Amino acid sequence: MSNQKTNKIIVIGGGYGGLRTVEKLAKNPNNEITLFDKNPYHFMQTDVYDLIANEEDFAQVTVDLFTYCMGFDSNVVFYKQEVTNIDFKNKKIITQIQRYTYDYLVIAVGSRTKFMPSIPGLREYAYGIKALHRAMYFKQKFEMSLFNKVDESGTVCTPINIIIAGAGLSGVEIAAQMASFSREFYRRNNFICRKLNIVLINSGKTILKGMDKHLVKKSQERLLDLEIVIKHERKVVQLSSNSVKLSGGEELHMDFMIFAGGVEPNGLVYDLNLVKNEDGYIVTNDSFQVPQYNEVFAIGDCTTIYNNGERVSPTADVAEQMADICAKNIRNLILDKHLLKHNIKSRGTLIALGRGYAVSKLFGLYFNGYIAHIVKKIVEKVYAKRLDYRSNRGCKKIFNC
Repeated sequence: MSNQKTNKIIVIGGGYGGLRTVEKLAKNPNNEITLFDKNPYHFMQTDVYDLIANEEDFAQVTVDLFTYCMGFDSNVVFYKQEVTNIDFKNKKIITQIQRYTYDYLVIAVGSRTKFMPSIPGLREYAYGIKALHRAMYFKQKFEMSLFNKVDESGTVCTPINIIIAGAGLSGVEIAAQMASFSREFYRRNNFICRKLNIVLINSGKTILKGMDKHLVKKSQERLLDLEIVIKHERKVVQLSSNSVKLSGGEELHMDFMIFAGGVEPNGLVYDLNLVKNEDGYIVTNDSFQVPQYNEVFAIGDCTTIYNNGERVSPTADVAEQMADICAKNIRNLILDKHLLKHNIKSRGTLIALGRGYAVSKLFGLYFNGYIAHIVKKIVEKVYAKRLDYRSNRGCKKIFNC
């Protein structure tokens, strides 16, 4: 039996970065790891477009965190508790139930949709899709609207008007998936009423700001092929229950609006006495430590990282790369070794643009159409299988089967 000191490690947040950190640190039996999240599940946000368009149900885009953590060799535990604050000086996290002591801490709480208070009606009438419950609620409303259009076939058949604000990756993928799903839905079932109007509001001159120009071009061509209207250099300035007012005075009728036009760190970050940048994200060094406390790390969407002066886009791939380095640096701290500095770059871009179609750039090579779609599905399935293996192992331990 080892006489080495037990390392108490707390990870806050069961997202991509948090789970990867747990997985890596759990390999050392002397690490006693506790994962905290207010939700009992991990939500695979990269699959949200499939959830909304009925290609997957909520069980396929979530992993139970209790069984996942039970799938390790007794040195990982999960608590469904919301962390409300952190006492960094005394190395304690504070939940609504009690306090827990740590030797090392990883903050991986992610981000949330930013409903700007400067836009009247935004929070009341728009849907975000970063949280599972919001995505599920919109999915149900969307399906009900499709049914209502079928139900009124042969009479009035008014169109469903969907506004998507934000032409980044999330907005573009959701617009394309909804348009292709509804097109297939109406045609496959030979319904007369087929009217679905999707308008994508983009504040910039092109969609997918900052991404590879070839991917942008192919994505825009696909959106136009799906008859999605793109309004460039426009911003949402006001919402009511059935209309959206844009900068310049234009007003659009809408049945639903998805807001994908901005994110901010999750609520806990605002309450922490840490150095933050002008957008409210936790500031870290190149090893992902916060400036004031060597034993505290921040990874994923709650922090901002740069490579050669350029901001690295926050993706699931980047969060997992951050987690790998973070886990190695905690190990190096324990062993009193030099810490690694990151040089993180995106390993590839995969953009889902409706059923059976995607565009991608992997290792400098471009793919589009069905081949890119298959590649994206393989990447998603490999990730899900890895989590499912651990969760199935934990489930067998719990139920002794």
